Amino acid sequence: MADIIIRRMTLTDVPAVHAVENACFPRPWTLEDFEKEMTQNVCARYLVAEADGKIIGFAGAWIVLDEAHVTNIAVLREYRGMGIGKRLTAALLQYAANLGVVYATLEVRKSNAVAQNLYKSLGFVYVGTRKRYYEDSGEDALIFCLEHLPAPDPDFAEAETVTE
Repeated sequence: MADIIIRRMTLTDVPAVHAVENACFPRPWTLEDFEKEMTQNVCARYLVAEADGKIIGFAGAWIVLDEAHVTNIAVLREYRGMGIGKRLTAALLQYAANLGVVYATLEVRKSNAVAQNLYKSLGFVYVGTRKRYYEDSGEDALIFCLEHLPAPDPDFAEAETVTE
């Protein structure tokens, strides 16, 4: 397999990211949802995983003050089990830390043991349950939190980040 590149998502990536979303989730976000994330939501930050020029996964978070709320992480089925989800999530957490985030939260389906194990392997801990959170099935969501993000990269800079 080709090398996997993890990079910042761009607006031109939206159709491919939406295709990954459709392949991975029972109630996927719409194309318009992703377009709004890229053009209107100043809190949104997304990364993509790319192999041979094809987007095979993505991860996103909303950065609000010192918190990152992970919105979605997805990897195409044929690329699962290769550590790509873990690399994407770790890269997203590093990115968040570079932006001044000190903790991260997320929800995960109660039945999704694979994702729960991934999050635990990165240091996330279970902190609570949202009953009947998922509209498609009424399934509960488990809430996970990470209080120890990586050290920020002192050389990190992002043009649209406001600093004073």
